[in-house]
Amino acid sequence: MNWYHYLAAVGAGFFLGNAVPHFVAGSMGQMFPSPFADPPGVGLSSPLTNVLWGLANIVVSYVLWRVGKVGPSNRGSMIAAFFGLAILGVMTSLFFGNALGNPSL
Repeated sequence: MNWYHYLAAVGAGFFLGNAVPHFVAGSMGQMFPSPFADPPGVGLSSPLTNVLWGLANIVVSYVLWRVGKVGPSNRGSMIAAFFGLAILGVMTSLFFGNALGNPSL
């Protein structure tokens, strides 16, 4: 495997992790911060915006998943995708915790 396969796998985990909160919040009819809010990433976006943003992230994640050749037969790419998911999870917990007044640390 080439280095860019691992980079694509990290990106796949990153975008998949970003898709979940947007899609879930939007599906529940709740406002949630998105890049399209004012200010971006801090203000709240409509549920429809979040569902569409979550779906877009799923599509990007799928494309990167395929490019990264992520699968059970390739443990290295699975680990790389996990790291992308873990990195995004830690970053967003710290960012949104502070932005919404609930410090994570």
